[in-house]
Amino acid sequence: MLHKGENERHTTQLEIMSQPKKREDQTLQTHKTRKPIIEILMGSIVKPMFGNSLTTIGSNIAGLFFIWSTLKRSFPRQIQQLLLNAIQRVPILKKLSDKILGFLSPYAHISFSEIEERRFNFAYAAVKTYLGGKVNSGVKNLKGNQLKENTSLDLKRDDVTIEEEYEGVTMCWEILKCAKGKKICKLTFHRSNWDVVTGSYLSYVMEEGRSIEARKKKVKVYMNNPSLHWKHHTKGLWTSVDFEHPATFDTLAMDTEKKDEILSDLLAFRDGKEYYDRIGKAWKRGYLLFGPPGTGKSTMIAAIANLMKYNIFDLELTSIENNWELKKLLISTTSKSIIVIEDIDCSLDLTGERNGKDVKGDKEGKKKKALTLSGLLNFIDGIWSACGQERIIVFTTNHLEKLDRALIREAYCTFGAFKILAKNYLNLDSHPLFGKIESLLKETKITPADVAENLMVQDLQTEVDGSLNGLIRTLEIINWSQKLKADGQHSKEISQI
Repeated sequence: MLHKGENERHTTQLEIMSQPKKREDQTLQTHKTRKPIIEILMGSIVKPMFGNSLTTIGSNIAGLFFIWSTLKRSFPRQIQQLLLNAIQRVPILKKLSDKILGFLSPYAHISFSEIEERRFNFAYAAVKTYLGGKVNSGVKNLKGNQLKENTSLDLKRDDVTIEEEYEGVTMCWEILKCAKGKKICKLTFHRSNWDVVTGSYLSYVMEEGRSIEARKKKVKVYMNNPSLHWKHHTKGLWTSVDFEHPATFDTLAMDTEKKDEILSDLLAFRDGKEYYDRIGKAWKRGYLLFGPPGTGKSTMIAAIANLMKYNIFDLELTSIENNWELKKLLISTTSKSIIVIEDIDCSLDLTGERNGKDVKGDKEGKKKKALTLSGLLNFIDGIWSACGQERIIVFTTNHLEKLDRALIREAYCTFGAFKILAKNYLNLDSHPLFGKIESLLKETKITPADVAENLMVQDLQTEVDGSLNGLIRTLEIINWSQKLKADGQHSKEISQI
């Protein structure tokens, strides 16, 4: 028999020994009653506000999150992409999946569209060339192309998905063709590699693409489509074929000195970007080739194209309805190109017609004369001529005398205009030869453009005096020629009397 004190001690000991068991049961009960955070949120916030339906939706979304994370762990990236593409084929699911994946996905995307703001995107061309040029023994899909029998076979990669590594970063490319024929190159990468992609990788892709294009470039000749056949995007304005004319400056039959002069002028133009930037002038060059048929005007254009590796845009004015269409065509031409208007004297009756006004009520006449001489002059020298760089504009004519004088720039240079040109081209405010030039300009009819031609030099340190002396010789020759012409005209008038 236990004494009362012993009984109390025993009871106390039993209570103490049972406490850990009680705490364990309480902890277990707490774990059993704890709910996932999504259920707490749905129960305490969403359900009171929206009812059971949104609570069910929330639980389903939580389930989708779990399924998506399981898929990402269980399937390779290619299978994930196939599943995603299948889902996005259903219009209703596409919007929902885009929002969910945009929130969940750690990847970023950069797209290069072939046509951007109705203009051809040269970044797309560089990317497409770069991706097509990644040919090696591990590539399974290739396509071959051969332009002529005596040229080598050109192999290009023909995959719609291309994966590569750059500085340890995985880059995934897709070549897509969307609705209405729109073509896109799409780059996918992990967001954590943003600096690598935008910093050096894309610059590398652009440079490599342009380098490959330069090595494999084929000169093309473009012709403008009639305006009625234009599509909604820029590519519908021009049609092109490969240019295979064999003419070169070596095979060109013309005066040797004149040929060398033109050749030197073209090479200086090609390498003159800094020079044109310094003088504040658009990087373009204009030539007027004139003479009877068979004198080599078209052959000269072909030789220039083959020398410079510039594409030719053969502009047919008779298929253009107005100045707006002319501007649109000009904007859509590329840099490093030759814009040719052959037989300008026969293309349109532009002589003296600058305002497009017609006889009252003559609607057909208005339509025909909507393309005006002022529009053509803006094409040559106006603000629209600066929409692009490194371009040569060539006019040809069989009859120089039929052209409006504005087309051959007979607006004569004064000494004041010369001083501005000397400052722009030679950085000169004064020079001992200025006095003689001023005297000759008072007696000689020469255009500012022709004066500028004589002032264009690459080396200001050694060629300034030579440039000014060359201008003086040109002025003396023109002055002598004009005096002979005036004397001949005077004699003719006397004989008529």
